[in-house]
Amino acid sequence: MWIFGYGSLIFRPSFPYEERREAWLTGWERRFWQGSTDHRGMPEYPGRVVTLVPEPGARCWGVAYRIAPERVEEVLTHLDFREQGGYERHRVRLETREPPSLDALVYVAGPSNPHYLGPAPLEEIAAVVRSAHGPSGPNREYVRLLAEALAQAGEHDPHVAELVRLL
Repeated sequence: MWIFGYGSLIFRPSFPYEERREAWLTGWERRFWQGSTDHRGMPEYPGRVVTLVPEPGARCWGVAYRIAPERVEEVLTHLDFREQGGYERHRVRLETREPPSLDALVYVAGPSNPHYLGPAPLEEIAAVVRSAHGPSGPNREYVRLLAEALAQAGEHDPHVAELVRLL
């Protein structure tokens, strides 16, 4: 089984895996539209973290992790808890540098979850990120670590890059 990470799973997977590969998900883009009341914010002041939103023609870079069969249940239990703030599992097809493509699970927080904040001007998102802090640390750190991971991979995400510039 493969898990696709496009946010904090890139820089902090926190579960055992057998293999790690760069991967791309077509038709989706990364956006800071999900509220975080359990990691990078608090219930009274949610931070902003990434989710995926459908966008025809888009291509989102991330990391695919292969999970050993005997660890699947353990890893999914861990991720279901970690991603409990509105994320749901989805099956997707990923492109990698070497064929074949991969079937994977990805956690996506859609508009129907109670923590979904949705689109906002990046200036407003930056204002939230500057001041939000939760049990996993400052919201600003999350953005920085994601931007660094993207830069190390040679990947450019205009939404993340503009948010970093505003911070």
